[in-house]
Amino acid sequence: MDQAPVIAKDRSGRMGALAGLSLAILLSSLGTSIANVALPTLGHVFSASFQQVQWVVLAYLLASTVLIAGIGRLGDLFGRRLLLLCGLALFSVASLLAAAAPSLAVLIIARAFQGAGAAAMMALAMAFVSETVPQERIGSVMGLFGTTSAVGTALGPSLGGLLIATFGWPSIFLVAVPFGILAFALVWRFVPAGRVAKGAGRFDLAGAALLAAALGAYALAMTVGAGGIDAWNAGLLATAAVAAALFVIRQRRAAFPLIRPAAFRRPGFAASLVASMQVATVIMVTLVVGPFYLSRTLGLGPAHVGFVLATGPVVSVLTGVVAGRMVDRFGAVRMTLAGLATMAAGAGALPVLSSLFGLAGYIAAIVVLTPGYQLFQAANNAAVMSGVPAAERGVTSALLNLSRNLGLITGASLMGAIFTLAVGTKDVANAGGAAVATGLHVTFGVAAALLLAALALMAFRFASNRSGTA
Repeated sequence: MDQAPVIAKDRSGRMGALAGLSLAILLSSLGTSIANVALPTLGHVFSASFQQVQWVVLAYLLASTVLIAGIGRLGDLFGRRLLLLCGLALFSVASLLAAAAPSLAVLIIARAFQGAGAAAMMALAMAFVSETVPQERIGSVMGLFGTTSAVGTALGPSLGGLLIATFGWPSIFLVAVPFGILAFALVWRFVPAGRVAKGAGRFDLAGAALLAAALGAYALAMTVGAGGIDAWNAGLLATAAVAAALFVIRQRRAAFPLIRPAAFRRPGFAASLVASMQVATVIMVTLVVGPFYLSRTLGLGPAHVGFVLATGPVVSVLTGVVAGRMVDRFGAVRMTLAGLATMAAGAGALPVLSSLFGLAGYIAAIVVLTPGYQLFQAANNAAVMSGVPAAERGVTSALLNLSRNLGLITGASLMGAIFTLAVGTKDVANAGGAAVATGLHVTFGVAAALLLAALALMAFRFASNRSGTA
């Protein structure tokens, strides 16, 4: 028997639940972006190299990526509300530990625990949507969650810089504590416990270990290797491939698999995950390539670069809820394709418009690309989560977030490597403006091709679904 609806049907209950779930998503996004700005300060405080302090960021990213699918399944088995509350508590306690860390090693460990808490927050918050609002409003809530995530991403660097300048580096971790407590209280108050589905099975520990090994090895190869191939990350990639193959074999033979193979036979499910990863890969390009183009080619100072980079998240905030309402009105199928087409147009136009109009052209293309991203996210997430059995919502939500995380990691590494190759030197920070502009053109050309491939994939998926039901 599926889990019974767990959230109160009255308006105040729905609003309280959505507030708690949105805050959980905001904190997980904030945790990803707020620490980057502190790396120079942390290097000075702990007398550490950049290679050492970057683990403050990597520990969080790796923990959240490796654990998210397993936590999603645990939520389905033992109660999503319980796991979400545990994640919020862990995130808040780890934030306190990070702020009080006496050494870099302790800080990195605390950030790993923060990432584990964030994995539960990301995996499980979205899983409650079907139980929070009627089916016809799922798109609107997905748009709200997309806006909340964008707020966290956009707020991180600016808030982190302000807190460090005013109160010192521990404040960037302390700031999350009161909001974590508030989110915990809202979830506790407005998200009543539901009945766990009978016959849901047991947790596949061996499968979870194999998946964690595959994801961990891949993420390490991408983040530490920075897109290059040497003996170290070639070995990691080989480990990831072997672990992934063993995981697939395990899922086919296990009585209670971590991820049921039948889930990937659900119409369009695999295609949606692949497209989500492709889109996240492209979004990371604006963060990897944009700063170099703005500073080296257009000659902007750090403050102006930060201001321009905030354009995308600000547009996301302004368009997220609207995108969700469009999904509810026009349907997930049309809006998924419209979002991908808009993104492809923005990515393809960016090299052209920036060449013709400089900064104004660059911003104009970002203003086109970003609403397309929000529209795709809201539509794709709504399409995937609609109709999912209650006993599988946690792991399904986790897989959606996992595909996004893997796309961001791949974008930072692979697209960064393409950009470096196109520029013609590894010392991109000191490359000439014309070379960086060439790198921008090539990289966004590849990005546009990726988006067109995603558009073709999703169009084929929807056409196959129609012909299969005709």
